[in-house]
Amino acid sequence: MCGFLAVDSKEFDLTTFCDALEKNVDRGPDMTETVEEDAVMFGFNRLSIMDLSDDGMQPFKGEDCTLVCNGEIYNFLQLKENLKDGFSFQSSSDCEVLIPLYRKYGLDTMCKMLDAEFAFVLYDKVAKKVVAGRDPIGIRPMFYGYTKERGEIAFGSTAKTLMDLCDQIFPFPPGHYYDGEKFVTYRDPAMVTRMHTPSFAEATTGIRDYLVKGVEKRLHADAPVGYLLSGGLDSSLVCSIASKLMPGKKLRTFAIGMDRNPIDLKYAREVADYLGTDHTEFIMTRDDVLGALREVIYTLETWDITTIRASIGMYLLCKKIHETTDLKVILTGECSDEMFGYKYTDYAPNAEAFQSESMKRVRELYMYDVLRADRCISANSLEGRVPFADLDFVEYVMSLDPDMKMNHYDKGKYLLRMAFAGQDYLPDDILMREKAAFSDAVGHSLVDDLKEYADAKYTDEDVAKASKKYAYKAPFTKESLLYRDIFEEFFPGKAEWIKDYWMPNSDWEGCDVDDPSARVLSNYGDSGK
Repeated sequence: MCGFLAVDSKEFDLTTFCDALEKNVDRGPDMTETVEEDAVMFGFNRLSIMDLSDDGMQPFKGEDCTLVCNGEIYNFLQLKENLKDGFSFQSSSDCEVLIPLYRKYGLDTMCKMLDAEFAFVLYDKVAKKVVAGRDPIGIRPMFYGYTKERGEIAFGSTAKTLMDLCDQIFPFPPGHYYDGEKFVTYRDPAMVTRMHTPSFAEATTGIRDYLVKGVEKRLHADAPVGYLLSGGLDSSLVCSIASKLMPGKKLRTFAIGMDRNPIDLKYAREVADYLGTDHTEFIMTRDDVLGALREVIYTLETWDITTIRASIGMYLLCKKIHETTDLKVILTGECSDEMFGYKYTDYAPNAEAFQSESMKRVRELYMYDVLRADRCISANSLEGRVPFADLDFVEYVMSLDPDMKMNHYDKGKYLLRMAFAGQDYLPDDILMREKAAFSDAVGHSLVDDLKEYADAKYTDEDVAKASKKYAYKAPFTKESLLYRDIFEEFFPGKAEWIKDYWMPNSDWEGCDVDDPSARVLSNYGDSGK
């Protein structure tokens, strides 16, 4: 994971620019570089993943272009083959391919050719314009803003890098590019042009094949790779697929749990033993959770309840990995639930409602689960890779008859489970284990401790007055007020970066709840066991 800052303005001196870039240094502690091209200032903090030599350092220059990119271009070798006769590559970095691709095909076609997770800014010296783009899911973060005095555009990997430079700051929309004047949609990952109604066997085979390919793409790195393993279905599948793809190689897997009732640790250990991984467990306490809260909210740049809850364990786990290992790349299991369903989507009234909800969740991934994974991993100088967000996989699953993905089987995510059943990927009890949210599965005491802390800090009257204090998406519990107050300390007046609280669909019967945790749903059942 890397971090960048690009400002199309001469408004700031180099010291001010470098101070802003420093706020991204955790994303890329290996090397830092600043470059000025005409009126454009570029800064890059590198985490060395591909081409570990100095040749892989950015900004890249060539063809009268200057480029910074935080990304992994999974089809870069095929793209390079197409470009080799017209461009002399200076490195073996995957991201350098964007310059000749831009020159040969233009911005729109280039973005549509990428099988990638990326956020980039490119200065075209011939056209005298800055362009930028972000991947369709929003796996890699990017914000843009307008400078305080001149109102000129600036881009940063995180919002905090722009806080001292810009008054107006916005998330760069996923699946869009900026052409120098306007933002253009080039791909909506939730919108498919044709729905498919395959047989059950055809659907499960397709799911398995596309996910295996998604994992395989993400194993290519010039730096050491590790795996987050919660013991839940999704992370366990990623680990099991990787294990099959690399027979004889011992994976390094990691799990974390509370010192009281850590639901997932025993299951993570079972999967690790089954796969024969080099497995490490970490334990966290109430003091660890509360001590990390402010740092986590600053890192996340959000006030959302469930995102913050789920991030604490993940952040502390990634911190331990960074402190105790030489790993640089982490594979993780996010982005499955949005397509195959949460506990609350068991209450979807029909297939149309299920598909609509899935589309909404996929489009909002960059604000919730993807945001959590990126910030928790990258803030600890690691790069996260998300196989379930593979663009081919997402397109395939989103195109499947939504009725097949609904819970008609008294088992959530049944289609995904059966895609790997009888294939010797996982033990049956893991493959068929009921889902538990990560913030609950590390131990119910994590959320209980946060609520107890908030209860001691605020009164019911404080909550009643919250709507006057915060007109936009007012906190409605003591816990949500705690998070919003901390967020506003760091990012005053910037709450609109997040559209709303992540909550179950309150329009559905059984889902009108006041807490995002599946624990409050009547169908939680065996999830907490």
